[in-house]
Amino acid sequence: MQLNYHRTGQGPALIILHGLFGTWENWGAQIKMLSGQYDVIAADLRNHGASPHSDRFSYHLMAEDMIELMDSLQLDQVMLLGHSMGGKVAMQLAMDHPERVQKLIVADIAPVTYGRHHDDVFQGLFNVELDGLKSRSAADKQLAEHVEIPGIRAFLLKNLQRDEAGNFAWRMNLEALHREYHEISAAPREGQYEGPTLFIKGGDSDYLKPEHADAIKARFPGAGFKIIEGTGHWLHAEKPAAFNRIVEKFLNDQA
Repeated sequence: MQLNYHRTGQGPALIILHGLFGTWENWGAQIKMLSGQYDVIAADLRNHGASPHSDRFSYHLMAEDMIELMDSLQLDQVMLLGHSMGGKVAMQLAMDHPERVQKLIVADIAPVTYGRHHDDVFQGLFNVELDGLKSRSAADKQLAEHVEIPGIRAFLLKNLQRDEAGNFAWRMNLEALHREYHEISAAPREGQYEGPTLFIKGGDSDYLKPEHADAIKARFPGAGFKIIEGTGHWLHAEKPAAFNRIVEKFLNDQA
């Protein structure tokens, strides 16, 4: 699984992982800020962006994808930052290979199983009739029948591109993501990572809750917590300056 990635900057290695339906490009503000001090590698996870598609999908497999990428880049140890689904991949990698992870940052997700949060999104995406689609505005109109928030539609439609024949197609493996959603919503496999860990919560998000504290501490006994008030699940996009300050302080902390 040769993942697509974007690499820039110099210094200690930092891998950044996006969430469901995302790509490495979602991290523009963080890459710009962190590349002054770190060797930043932002990857497209399997079935996303320009990375290969696969019918096999689990957090263990995605963690192993990242180990393969690290090995190919000759990186013995990295720091990890992951949001949502990418946060679960980062957690799994840290638990499976703790010796390869120097620090771990998890943005707005817990190591627990979630319910189905994306049924409307999937319905909207499947509602877009790719055959004969003439424009992104037409796709947006079809998507709006199920997804009301314009910002979420804009985020999703970043996955729409023209193929070699000039026809619109999804970059992500939409069918596999829908079929394997039970794996996406599942908790990472059992394990423990005792290294420095930070969980960052969006103040208005319900993805990280007080009742998740025991599950977090059991797997990440060194975990600390920060809240960014006035943000939802996409906290790094909603308040990038506040998010970046928290990340930078944690990464630079020598304790």
